Amino acid sequence: MCAVAMSACVMSAQAQDKSKLDERLASAAAVVDEVMSVPDKGIPQSILAGAHCVVVIPSYKKAAFGIGAQYGQGVATCRTPRGWSAPVFVQLAGGSFGFQIGGQATDLILVAMNHNGLEDMLKNKVKLGGDAAASAGPVGRNAQAGTDWKLNAEFLTYSRSKGLFAGIDLDGTVLSQNTDFTRTEYGSDLPFSAVLHGDVPTPENARHFVHTVARYFVVAQDNH
Repeated sequence: MCAVAMSACVMSAQAQDKSKLDERLASAAAVVDEVMSVPDKGIPQSILAGAHCVVVIPSYKKAAFGIGAQYGQGVATCRTPRGWSAPVFVQLAGGSFGFQIGGQATDLILVAMNHNGLEDMLKNKVKLGGDAAASAGPVGRNAQAGTDWKLNAEFLTYSRSKGLFAGIDLDGTVLSQNTDFTRTEYGSDLPFSAVLHGDVPTPENARHFVHTVARYFVVAQDNH
C-alpha cells in the first residue's frame, strides 16, 4: 500500500510539473505574439532575420529591499537548417546591491545574434555581460542595423512591462538550463545541445511556441 501511495504521489507531482511547463510554453508564445502585434514598436526585421536563438522568459521577477534579487523561468529555441528547434527550459538569475525598495514582474526576450551567442547558449551556464556580450536591443520597424550591437553583442535583450517594450540591461545575470524541467518535458536527460541543434522532435505541447517564433523570426525574401 505504501508503494502504491508513493507511486501515486510521484505521478501526481509529475503531472503538476508537466502542467507548469504547458503553461510556461503557452505564456512564452503569448509574449512573442503580443510584442510583435505592434510592428512599429517591436523587434526590427533585421534582428528577426539574423537571430540564431530566442529565449522567452514570461514574468521575470525583480524585487529589492537593500539587496536586489532577480529570477525567472523560460524557454529557448534555436534556428537550424530544418527550422526552429524543439525548446529547452532555462532560468535567468542574478542580483544587485544598493539602496532600493520595490518590485516588478516583466516579460523578457533574449535574442542570440551570432555563432558565438549560439555556442554560448549551448553551454550549461552563460553570464550575460561576462561570458557573452549583451546589449539592450533596438526597437521599432525603422531601427538602424549598423550600430555597435551588430558588431559586439552576442545577445540582444528586451523587456515588456505594463505594455511598454524596450531594450534592457541584464549584465551580470546568469542564463542556464533547467535540467529538471527539460527532463520532465522529454522524459530523459537529453543533451542541451542535441535539442537546440534540431536532433529532437518538437513535443506536441511545444509546437505552438515554436511555430510562433518561426512565424516572426523569418529571413526576408530576396527580391533579386
